[in-house]
Amino acid sequence: MSYDHDSSYKYLFSAPEMVRDLIIGFVPDAWLHSLDYKTLERVEGSYITEDFRGRADDIVWR
Repeated sequence: MSYDHDSSYKYLFSAPEMVRDLIIGFVPDAWLHSLDYKTLERVEGSYITEDFRGRADDIVWR
């Protein structure tokens, strides 16, 4: 099922700077400011879990 706003969210969350700002802005832990957000790596959103369930996520960061 796809919604009209999906494209906008995918666009926003595809930018590592936006992900960094969301983490720092919404999670109130000071240590998050010391992380190296340049190491963020976007990974494939479709995968099989260890218990062999299929998953399809929009955007996944590691």
